[in-house]
Amino acid sequence: MDAQAVSSTWKGLRVCVAGLGVSGRAAARVLAERGARVTVVEGRDDEALRGHAAELAARADAYGSPVTVRLGDGETLPDDIDLVVTSPGWRPDVPLLAAAARAGIEIIGEVELAWRLRRADAAPWLALTGTNGKTTAVRMLACILDAAGHRTLAVGNVGTPIVEAVLEKNDVLAVELSSYQLHWSSTVAPYAAAVLNVAPDHLDWHGSLEAYAADKGKIYAPGTIAVINSDDPVSVRLGGEGAIGFTLAVPQPGQLGVVEDLIVDRALVPDPEHEAVELAALADVRPFAPHNVANALAAAALARAFGVPPEAVQAGLREFVPDPHRIAHVATLAGVDYVDDSKATNPHAAASSLTACRSAVWIAGGQLKGADVDELVRSCADRLRAVVLLGADRAQIATALARHAPEVPVVDVPDTDTGAMDRVVSEASALAQPGDTVLLAPAGASFDMFTSYGARGDAFAAAVRRLAERR
Repeated sequence: MDAQAVSSTWKGLRVCVAGLGVSGRAAARVLAERGARVTVVEGRDDEALRGHAAELAARADAYGSPVTVRLGDGETLPDDIDLVVTSPGWRPDVPLLAAAARAGIEIIGEVELAWRLRRADAAPWLALTGTNGKTTAVRMLACILDAAGHRTLAVGNVGTPIVEAVLEKNDVLAVELSSYQLHWSSTVAPYAAAVLNVAPDHLDWHGSLEAYAADKGKIYAPGTIAVINSDDPVSVRLGGEGAIGFTLAVPQPGQLGVVEDLIVDRALVPDPEHEAVELAALADVRPFAPHNVANALAAAALARAFGVPPEAVQAGLREFVPDPHRIAHVATLAGVDYVDDSKATNPHAAASSLTACRSAVWIAGGQLKGADVDELVRSCADRLRAVVLLGADRAQIATALARHAPEVPVVDVPDTDTGAMDRVVSEASALAQPGDTVLLAPAGASFDMFTSYGARGDAFAAAVRRLAERR
């Protein structure tokens, strides 16, 4: 589709953009530049949002079409709307989206919009989703593609807004997709796609594990090369027959996997029955932990499906710099390691972190988002030296501990003030013994006490530093 055809598709179209966040602002800009008549609605109203609204209004001439912003009312559907572009966090049952659905108005997300806005020479997408590991895996993938000499970006749920990235000239895009974004997508068809893992999360949004998994599975469009986690039954089911697998075990034909201390490919080689190629060493994966090796395998599988040579996989993994708050070592004090995995915002992620520890004083709690923690506690009970609980849903974790690990000491910290993390760290330190890991892997979201998981991790690291100064 040429640029003129794209412009004519959107010119005069009456579009409601739901949400004035990063993706909403990007969608409004791109649509207005193509002549759409855009109304942005946002339930909140504060100084920062008013600034964003003023910026959109001030650049109306540059966009080619005015943008109307309505703050303080995110429930009322504007009149005479042809299309709704929703921010990913808006639930399907919010009044505005429910009204649009009743009126038969199409609702799409930013990712679906980006797919429809692609250039005539559009870059193919290598996409991935999963309950955990998405951002790490997509950044690994981008590093591998870059090492192979491809012009690429990591986009989707990370980095550059995807509606802007698709309008740039790239060879290939590494695309992270959340379950929310996939829910609002209908025609997106990546060149290759992976489901890293599926475990209970966001059930308060999707309504059930089945609905959540179904939205994840939409990443496998007709014609897409499917990459599955052979160690995850839901990923296997969603990917179907003929998928490329990755596993932490020795790979079978058609899989990438681990042989001793090496990552090897026995899928994307001329003779998978009798041939394997070395891609990297386990030492090239940082930070090293089993679940992070799985992320590296997924990234390698997608890159290899796109034709990337083996040497680029190792070069890309060596260049990869982990994001903060992902099993990040903060300090070692009196023989005890203090590790920040604040990004572990659900039980599946917390279990992965705990599995990487021989003996842990586990700091847990927050908003569980409807997830059950019994299996997490049962499977990791033998690794727990002690547990320190904080946050809104700590009682649910305490109940699971009493049921599955009654001998493990538990300290409940009800504090929610700014000094709460200092008490948490002090209690954990008192329980830890040399060789233990004090692990912040909360298994819940942070918004009950902190502005983000990053702020929670920063508070933990600062409390550890203050503890070190007192010693």
